[in-house]
Amino acid sequence: MANKDLVSDTERAAALVELKGWSLVEGRDAIFRRFTFKNFNAAFGFMTRVALEAEKHDHHPEWTNVYRTVDIVLTSHDVKGLSQRDVDLARIIQAIAAESTV
Repeated sequence: MANKDLVSDTERAAALVELKGWSLVEGRDAIFRRFTFKNFNAAFGFMTRVALEAEKHDHHPEWTNVYRTVDIVLTSHDVKGLSQRDVDLARIIQAIAAESTV
């Protein structure tokens, strides 16, 4: 039985076309994107803005930061896969990145 909270294959494909630079994570029902900034301060500022939005939406990314690079994985642990909440947060992250020094 399919979980109604997971995005369908059609929705997933459409989201990946819209969310330029995001890709599926091999072996997981998740999406990934790497962001590279001009320096650590720009990367940390981006992460701070994403953290504030993630908290507002009660949906938090898996991420790592090394100097000027931020890697983000989005998946919904409660439904064990990619949900609309992940796609929505990816859109928000895209908008923040567009306003940041990438």
